Amino acid sequence: MEPFEKKASNSNKYLIIFVVIALIGGFWGGHAWTKRQYPVINAEGFDLLQASYNKIQDNYLYGADSGELIDGAIAGMVSSLGDQYSQYLADEAGENYADSYNKNFYGIGAEVQQKDGKFFISTLVKDMPAEKVGLKPADQIVTVDQQSVEGYTLNELLSKVRGKKGTSVVVGIKRGESITDFNIERAEIPVHTVTLNKLDNNIGMIAISRFTEATDVEFKEALASLMKDGNMKGLIIDLRSNPGGLLNQTVEIANVLVPNGKKILDVVYKNEEKTISFNSKQDEPFNTPIVVLVNQYSASASEVLAAALKESANARIVGVKTYGKGVVQTYEQFYSGSVLVLTEAEWKTPSGSGIHKIGVEPTDTVELPDYANLKPVSNGVELKLNSFGDDVIALQKILLVLGYSPSNNGLYDEETVQAVKQYESAKGISVDGIYTDEVGNLLVQDVRSLLQANDYQLQKAVQLLKK
Repeated sequence: MEPFEKKASNSNKYLIIFVVIALIGGFWGGHAWTKRQYPVINAEGFDLLQASYNKIQDNYLYGADSGELIDGAIAGMVSSLGDQYSQYLADEAGENYADSYNKNFYGIGAEVQQKDGKFFISTLVKDMPAEKVGLKPADQIVTVDQQSVEGYTLNELLSKVRGKKGTSVVVGIKRGESITDFNIERAEIPVHTVTLNKLDNNIGMIAISRFTEATDVEFKEALASLMKDGNMKGLIIDLRSNPGGLLNQTVEIANVLVPNGKKILDVVYKNEEKTISFNSKQDEPFNTPIVVLVNQYSASASEVLAAALKESANARIVGVKTYGKGVVQTYEQFYSGSVLVLTEAEWKTPSGSGIHKIGVEPTDTVELPDYANLKPVSNGVELKLNSFGDDVIALQKILLVLGYSPSNNGLYDEETVQAVKQYESAKGISVDGIYTDEVGNLLVQDVRSLLQANDYQLQKAVQLLKK
């Protein structure tokens, strides 16, 4: 039995050694696999991130939510890129961002613009909650649910205003020096991005406000409506102040207008390792002359369409040089609803030109009158003798454009009082020389009518098509 026992003992030793080696190999193999799968572990300073996370979780006086810590870390990483177009939107903010490209979403029915770090209502959707509670164009949004919006991005603000069906949001509106809270119940807001107009001389006009999920369908329906009698002699596509949107919608519209097989754009990825070319898949020739209207706020996808029509469809581009956003973002929505928006590529025009920070040059440069950029007077203010400030300056400039002669010094002096009285008399309202919302609304209508009558860009487009 002795030899057998000795042999068994050696076998056990070998087995133990094998198991140990297997465990060590498994550990290092698993470790290597983990590093391959999660390369962030190899990043210099990752141990500092882990140590900071542990320290906060263990010792922070008021406690910390692990999910919020992770969201903050991701947002910090994206912010460190220094890219204004890349962003991380956590949870509900991400869901609202994704919803903004759908056919419908739940909100208050107000378009918001950001200017000098402040947020103003630009337009209201008819019969939607914002209009019903009394919000007005030019209202400044200063709080949402009693939280200041100072320092917010536009997407962050929109994510706070939008929400789930039937819920409410409290929006703080500044008019003059006072702030009023409006409690607004969110409703389903239809997203319409295309409007049509039939002009004289059998010229059709389609305005696209942005490119969302259904924009191509809306565009094709509008175009079919304009062309149904067979007499359309020219098409104007108005992309002024269009901030962009979904690239695939832009390509679908280009497929209708750009001759089959001609280049629409190239999308060039990191280090030029991959380039995706989009060529027109036009089904039926479109032989109607095209003029595109653009301005300094036409950006991204609207620039894609303008450049494609200019270089591949011989369209004339009327207006001023566009914004110059020539990079492509994709967004990925994670299981939590959070969204990562990341700049991943640059697009090139059919001729191979990049337009990032350059813009698309018009074929026909046409400026609008200076008063197209007039600042409106704040809603809810009353201005009278001896008032002063920015609102008085804005009022004086508007009166001057409309043919009245106030001072232009920011002081509501006797000359300004007389100019307001003349305007009130001309409009057939009570004459007291005091500026109120009644006067302001009439001024806005008159300036808008003046702009429509002196839309030199549209007039040039019509002139070109009439030829």
